[in-house]
Amino acid sequence: MVGDSMLDRYWEGAVERISPEAPVPVLRFGKQWQRAGGAANVAVNLSALGSRVTLATLLGEDEAGDDLVQLMSQAGVALHAVRAPGLTTTEKIRAVCSRHQLLRVDFERAPAPEAVQQLCSLVGDLLGSHPWVVLSDYRKGSLAHCEHLIAQAIERGCRVMVDPKGSSFEQYRGAWLLKPNEKEAAIVAGSWADERGFSRAMTGLRSRLEVEHLLVTRGERGMSLFSAGQEPAHIPAMAREVFDVSGAGDTVLAALASYLATGETLHDAIQRANLAAGIAVAKFGTAVVTRSEIRGLQHTVQA
Repeated sequence: MVGDSMLDRYWEGAVERISPEAPVPVLRFGKQWQRAGGAANVAVNLSALGSRVTLATLLGEDEAGDDLVQLMSQAGVALHAVRAPGLTTTEKIRAVCSRHQLLRVDFERAPAPEAVQQLCSLVGDLLGSHPWVVLSDYRKGSLAHCEHLIAQAIERGCRVMVDPKGSSFEQYRGAWLLKPNEKEAAIVAGSWADERGFSRAMTGLRSRLEVEHLLVTRGERGMSLFSAGQEPAHIPAMAREVFDVSGAGDTVLAALASYLATGETLHDAIQRANLAAGIAVAKFGTAVVTRSEIRGLQHTVQA
């Protein structure tokens, strides 16, 4: 697991009045709690799903970085972090009342090139013992040299799965599987008018990037898989109440990787990941999903 890690911190309290200084609610602070976000959230979900996982990432020498180190230790994740001077841990603070978000404050700073190079070297040393490589790109800078990382991984015989970001996916060329959401795919491939146009655009995108599989997550429309030499496959979404979509993409990525690593076919792994997404969006905040929850939902659906 390689990518942009972040700390999701929550300030929870009650709102009983509007500020006399401005037309905004006053949150009376009650408690604070935090969860792993980004690549760290994928790693925590992988561990919760029973996978042995190593996380290589950039963290600052700050309180948020210390909190993430502790969260990784509690989750059983083998953490290999570059904590060079001047690095700032990406942190998102959410003010919430009755499980509704009032405000989000982001702290982030692009890492120095030297820190990114250190991370690349670290990953290179780890590749030999990791047949599956998962890249979680949140455009915070950790994967600025992901072309090099993917090339290294392929050379070592690893299969690379990527959760991409940005207006171009060229840096992910050659990955085994690319998992954008529909909005991200449209930014790169252009808009379409109907399902036929969508399939045509995604088939072209997959071919252009020379990736084996392109899996597009589509919210209430489920997921669509485009694979080399095969017809597109469409998996409907789980009909569940959506409470919070934070981190749902991380959960899908983790479930895919976990089930594939244990020998499941790609089709079956996607089915499990689809169930995991349905569970994640019904929880508040960046959430962890377990195999027992997935089995429970699967039995409910089949019944």
